[in-house]
Amino acid sequence: MNISSIVIRTLPEHSENLVSELKKSEICDYYLHDETKIIVTIEGEGISEEIAKLKKIQKMDHVISADMMYSYSEDELDREKDKIEKSDEIKPWLNDNSKDAGLISYAGDLKKKI
Repeated sequence: MNISSIVIRTLPEHSENLVSELKKSEICDYYLHDETKIIVTIEGEGISEEIAKLKKIQKMDHVISADMMYSYSEDELDREKDKIEKSDEIKPWLNDNSKDAGLISYAGDLKKKI
């Protein structure tokens, strides 16, 4: 499951009507707004479903812009965790709890330092 926050910009005179349309649309979940910005979230089984919902919002009347600000993907996170666990690129001593973490020297690129 993916979830993303969307910031929608509109003109002050269209804000209340656009909020009402977004709430009725079932495309997103409304959170808050001011005169020119509206914050909603969208959910999808994958990024393509989220992008499709974002495009529907962008095409709504009186939307000046609608952009993803934050995105979270449960499945993507799980895949990356699996890759890390199966990879031998991570040195065993990084997972050794008996080692002093203060001894790790980081210079911007762990691959070149380990």
